[in-house]
Amino acid sequence: MSLTRRISWTAATRDMRQDRVALPAGFLSARALVECFVKTRRPLVVAGKFDRAAIMAHAAAAAKAHQERTGSTWGVAMSVSLKAAWQVAKAAQRAAAH
Repeated sequence: MSLTRRISWTAATRDMRQDRVALPAGFLSARALVECFVKTRRPLVVAGKFDRAAIMAHAAAAAKAHQERTGSTWGVAMSVSLKAAWQVAKAAQRAAAH
């Protein structure tokens, strides 16, 4: 038995690539839709605090569109849309703080 170890850089970089978080299907379009809703409807951040009712309303509207586009279940569509809505809301809160 050899005391030296061999490293396969190809396998190592492949594993690192697979460890990255993959975006769920339709996430980018859901985020774009939520950003559009923010411009045309209610803001997600009011006085530096999250407006949870607005976040939920925007996510539900984006989930309906996501479900029509992809044919996924309501739970999957809502999950993707809520992640997108919270991402937009957190970015808006950071932008308002500066």
